[in-house]
Amino acid sequence: MQDALTLSDNHFSIARYWQQGDAISHAVAYLLLAMSLLSWFILFAKAFSSWRVRRAAPALDAFWAAPTLQDGIALLTLADREGVYAPLASEALAHSAGGANLAGEMNREEQVVRVLRLQINRATHRIESGLTVLASIGATAPFVGLLGTVWGIYHALANVSTAGTVQIDKIAGPVGEALIMTGFGLVVAIPAVLAYNTLNRLNRITMSELDGFAHDLQSYFTK
Repeated sequence: MQDALTLSDNHFSIARYWQQGDAISHAVAYLLLAMSLLSWFILFAKAFSSWRVRRAAPALDAFWAAPTLQDGIALLTLADREGVYAPLASEALAHSAGGANLAGEMNREEQVVRVLRLQINRATHRIESGLTVLASIGATAPFVGLLGTVWGIYHALANVSTAGTVQIDKIAGPVGEALIMTGFGLVVAIPAVLAYNTLNRLNRITMSELDGFAHDLQSYFTK
């Protein structure tokens, strides 16, 4: 009985803020929840993908150590589950001899360069997908939380002015509860920003390896 009385007298609680909040306050809370779920989904998905890409990176050395080009492509394809490195070698081999089309009218070197550039662009889009969403969530979540705080304070002051009497305890409770939304915004933004910076660092390493691998393949096919 005493615990229930204590909870009812607590002026600073999320449940009380939710109970006194209007549709806009609830909409801001739902938006922050959706942003948080989306950012964590992208974080885990991209972290798993990056782990597989980095795990396949040593296969580049195995590719050049293979006895034949076909063996090297087979080894690289087996290790590269994300399909980042292997398409460069396989597509360069498939198009290096030219063909009966517009691209086939290019000479051997131009054809290889075109194919390698295309595959690098595709790999870049694949490994960078989702990072823009993480960056956007990390940049906007604090402001969404601040919007909830501002609206909560406005709503609390409007209720106090309607009551006709201004008391500090009547203002402190709703204002303190409204500040929770700013805290929620930071809780959503901080993991998204940290994940974006970490994944972006790993992607730069991968892109550097892709550029080096493409340069070596160009030298091999145009020798």
